[in-house]
Amino acid sequence: MEKPADLQVGMKLPGIVTNVTAFGAFVDVGVHQDGLVHVSQLSDQFVRQASEVVKVGQKVQVTVMEVDLKRNRIALSMKSKPDVAGTTRPGSSSSDRGPRPQAGRNPNSAPTNDWFSQAMNHAKKK
Repeated sequence: MEKPADLQVGMKLPGIVTNVTAFGAFVDVGVHQDGLVHVSQLSDQFVRQASEVVKVGQKVQVTVMEVDLKRNRIALSMKSKPDVAGTTRPGSSSSDRGPRPQAGRNPNSAPTNDWFSQAMNHAKKK
């Protein structure tokens, strides 16, 4: 794999933790963009801080939750049974089922208040 477009929602991949932050961990899965495992997706158990669960250089197994090609973002999970249904964004890479519109929202507009966007915006500010 070389590009984020090669990733599909639901894929299970090996990865290496490249950075640990207060809101999660960035993982290299073999494409040109590291993916984010949000702190809520690091474990089946509650995690207060990402550093409690992972460290830089650690080998991990992740599941692709979302690939947003427009924003060049990859959302990952380390949960044993992640809920990948309904996590596809319009214009993003997905399985055959396509994006699911949400009530009251234009299905062609990208969300601006989801946890993934908030975490990525927080990372850019540092």
